[in-house]
Amino acid sequence: MFKKYAQFHGVASRSEYWWWTLFATVVGYSIVGLDVAINGQSTNFPLVWSLGTLLPSLAVTVRRFRDAGYGWGSLFLALLPILGAIIIIVMLCQPSEVKATADSARDRVHDPR
Repeated sequence: MFKKYAQFHGVASRSEYWWWTLFATVVGYSIVGLDVAINGQSTNFPLVWSLGTLLPSLAVTVRRFRDAGYGWGSLFLALLPILGAIIIIVMLCQPSEVKATADSARDRVHDPR
């Protein structure tokens, strides 16, 4: 899951994005549930999880936008209440663009790592 922890270049397929989102959401809610069950109230553990997954979540979202043919600036749509979230979800569900996938393959060939 954390192989591309902070990798903002390249692309992310729909499945890669949604599997990451499912994993982060299920673990996050599990942490909250366990925290409340053990302590009787929510403490800082969910906050630590959220901060720990912020960077990989941003990275996979930027790669997914690139794969769907959008720029990273599309993240700023999240600043629009309700409508921004709907637009972003629709954008993230779009199929991959052939050009984006070809650009990613070219980047990997020229990547010095």
